[in-house]
Amino acid sequence: MKRISIVFLVILFFQTAFGQTKDLVTTEGITNSLHKTNIGSVTFMNGNIPLDKYTASDFLKSFHLTYLSDLNIRVFMGNSITNYLHKLAPDLSVEELLKKGNLQFAFYIDNKFIYKENIGTGCHFGGSNDRKNTITTFRIPLTSTKGEDLWALHMWERFKLNGGENELKNGKHQLKIEIRPYVKIDENNDAKIGEIIAKGQIQLIIQPPKITAKQIAVQPIQSGSDWEISDFAFDKKKIEALNTEIATYSLKEITSVVVIHQGKLLLEEYFNGADRNTLHDTRSAGKSFTSTLMGIAINDGFIKDENQTLNKFYNLKTFDNYEVKKDSVKIKDLLTMSSAFDASDADSDSPGNEENMYPTDNWVKFVLDLQMDKSKSNGGRWDYNTGGVVLLGDVLDKKVPDGLEKYADEKLFKPLNITKYQWQYTPQKVVNTAGSLQMASLDYAKYAQLYKNNGIWNGKQIIPFEWVQKTFTHQIQLPERNNKFYSYLFWNKSVAYKGKNYETFYCAGNGGNEFIIFKDLPIVIIITSKAYNKPYGHPQADTIVKNFILPSLIK
Repeated sequence: MKRISIVFLVILFFQTAFGQTKDLVTTEGITNSLHKTNIGSVTFMNGNIPLDKYTASDFLKSFHLTYLSDLNIRVFMGNSITNYLHKLAPDLSVEELLKKGNLQFAFYIDNKFIYKENIGTGCHFGGSNDRKNTITTFRIPLTSTKGEDLWALHMWERFKLNGGENELKNGKHQLKIEIRPYVKIDENNDAKIGEIIAKGQIQLIIQPPKITAKQIAVQPIQSGSDWEISDFAFDKKKIEALNTEIATYSLKEITSVVVIHQGKLLLEEYFNGADRNTLHDTRSAGKSFTSTLMGIAINDGFIKDENQTLNKFYNLKTFDNYEVKKDSVKIKDLLTMSSAFDASDADSDSPGNEENMYPTDNWVKFVLDLQMDKSKSNGGRWDYNTGGVVLLGDVLDKKVPDGLEKYADEKLFKPLNITKYQWQYTPQKVVNTAGSLQMASLDYAKYAQLYKNNGIWNGKQIIPFEWVQKTFTHQIQLPERNNKFYSYLFWNKSVAYKGKNYETFYCAGNGGNEFIIFKDLPIVIIITSKAYNKPYGHPQADTIVKNFILPSLIK
């Protein structure tokens, strides 16, 4: 009996000493009575109800989910996120845990697993990232009408894009969410996933929005524009089907669709409060205008050619991190986004990421101060770099008479009779060539049709023919994208339809904004949208072209 007791005590000692991991950080505790009775719960609420006003009566059991709704969750945990991560990787410090781990969200519809996501380590829950050391409860929106730009909204959109939308058809559906901690200790191995720390479910009621015959009908083209109206007999039923998808929010946040056929205005449709006079913020689609103005400036002799190097425009030795490699950056490298600057907008940790540039008081200095990436050669590999386009704008502003803004107006906008537009500006009050040049949809169509016309408008050569040809050339392969290329600040891809591939060159901007020029079809398409930072932005544009516009035009 005494021997059994000793063995029991030894086992108990080892379980106590080694079976449980002590907390690494001190949390804010669990003091709220609602929290105490709901530890481990994901609760649902309509909108953002502050914790001190949140009661059990606010817990939703069902919710009418619409495109415009405010479904939020409040999560009650038994510990802080950092302490949960510490149990998965007890040898890591607090700083290492915050860099290597966070939470995993898993989504189920009607008990069917749909999607899971290990949210990025930089995703936080209000305030700074180190709040994960202390908080034991948090609130995030799944849907929002408040203009929030939070990672949780994008996660919800990715859930829908990866099967959720297909499952959430009309009727009643049970949504279940499970939350676990994860740590990715080694980049070469899968993340280590912990046990469920919170879960909850709600019944979602899906009802289609009511739409009118006017919303579905093809919108009549009003007179008063510079465009001659086409009498081409397109399939109106296809466009009615498109309008139905937009009205029911199956295609979201579309503001306009314009189609030019054989140089004439065929289709002019506006949605979600936009009209012919709306100036659309098409974000990086405005970058392409920089290329246009560079081609015009070269033709006018203000810049020799696109093979000129940056050291012809700047004393690069006066900037930080100088090395000879900077001297050899060509204008062409910036036009094709293939310079060797340590800058990538696709990598949030990149020193030259555009989000690091915007808060500075001199964007040109920010770019020229960057180090050069040892893994890149100038003109070698494509890597999306907004800062490089800012440099192009600054070069143009220095070299053309009276600055770039006046030059663009005289050389490009006035010949196209574009009189109403809006630039953004850099901190140095130079027009922002990185994007967000706002125009009406019909004026964007003039710009795109100008390229379709090989640079000619009303019989006058506005853009040099040779520059248009260079722009409509596969200048550089897009990495890991088959048969997709980049040109002089224009994108390239082919649209497959009924067994044929139709090549396009196009301008593209965040939100699903695209100005599409078909190379071998007499078609130009303008799509404007406000789906900023949404994963469905550009796929929606592809759907509009492939499933609705081409079928309405090609017999």
